[in-house]
Amino acid sequence: MRIAIVGAGWAGMAAAVTATLAGHRAIVFEAARAVGGRARALSGTLPDGTPVVLDNGQHILIGAYTRTLELMRTVGVDPATHLKRLPLDLRFGDGEGLALPMWPSPLDALAGIATARGWTWADRWSLLRASVGWQLAGFQCAPGTSVAELCRTLSPTIQSTLIAPLCVSALNTPAERACGQVFLTVLRDSLFGGRGSSNLLLPTRDLSSLFPAAAAEWLVNRGGELRTGVRVTSLQHGNTWLVNGEAFDAVIWATSSSNAASALMESAQAAPETIADSLRQWSTTAEALRFEAIATVYSYAPDAALSRPMVALRDDADHPAQFVFDRGQLDGTRGLLAFVVSASDGDKETLERRVLAQARTQLGLELAPVQTVIEKRATFACTPALQRPGQAVAPGLWACGDYIAGPYPATLEGATRSGMAAAESLGTA
Repeated sequence: MRIAIVGAGWAGMAAAVTATLAGHRAIVFEAARAVGGRARALSGTLPDGTPVVLDNGQHILIGAYTRTLELMRTVGVDPATHLKRLPLDLRFGDGEGLALPMWPSPLDALAGIATARGWTWADRWSLLRASVGWQLAGFQCAPGTSVAELCRTLSPTIQSTLIAPLCVSALNTPAERACGQVFLTVLRDSLFGGRGSSNLLLPTRDLSSLFPAAAAEWLVNRGGELRTGVRVTSLQHGNTWLVNGEAFDAVIWATSSSNAASALMESAQAAPETIADSLRQWSTTAEALRFEAIATVYSYAPDAALSRPMVALRDDADHPAQFVFDRGQLDGTRGLLAFVVSASDGDKETLERRVLAQARTQLGLELAPVQTVIEKRATFACTPALQRPGQAVAPGLWACGDYIAGPYPATLEGATRSGMAAAESLGTA
């Protein structure tokens, strides 16, 4: 079949690769001039004038991202050379917190809990007791349960040094209003998912080269098309689907939820009533989603370096970052640090000023700002019992993205799985 894919982010490119593997011809439309969506490369400049490649947000992967790693290999990207694999390490700058050894599961978790600095035996026991309870319950909880409610039996130390950073990094939503069921699914597939599933996979190249740019080249070499700088302004249904007046056998819509909702609601105005109802219902669900921002504050000092590639930070209203990454240990840009503020709010200048003060207080570093990137709609707010739009929109029309109904929060793995599933729904040519 001839398939139109609207959007060249991670979900859209995953759909294009999967559709091509099934024998279809994929034509990808992308309004921007570059691929990658919310996980792509940016150009930047260090304070001394040196050009540098940044990302529009510091991302990490984990060992449980099996489908993303599979797609990377398919398009010729070797995860071993593009990702730095480390055991899970959530320690703060002073060394307190959890760090797992590179051992088989569950021995790695048990060893990490037993040796975590700053935890009493009462802290450790509260975590072990809760973990056994979650496993016995099949990693299921009552609908509407928040992460804070799920973890109420844990000691305050475990909640502040483990649950809070895990929750905000995985769900980008604070524990008091984050979905307990999604959090349990993340724990099941990462910490309890088998050997290597909890490992951190830190990119050593920019995010565009990690998958979407390679996928674009792979697609074109196999007869597909990538049309960058082309905005889809018309989606109509007749005997086939018409994208900007061009006929396709099927369409996969792979843009942000807000863009998709707007475009499909507009398409409903001229669609046959049976299809129009489906378009309106889907758009209404997508429009109801609320969003969380993520900020990445890039800063620099010639001799700035961390003890580890990623260090956890203690956050509060005046110290907003939860993690900092040493790009010198990742892509070789010495002195460049990336501070990540999940579920961020406030203006750019205030955020930047507070992060630099946090670096001074918690790391003893005097840094100069390089660039601050704020993705205001980085992820949907992953709240309890959230209704997310489904993948099937109307006959011959699917949607994909990290916000589509599924077990995972808004992550790269969620995006790629959604894109692959949408393409797999097409069948084989």
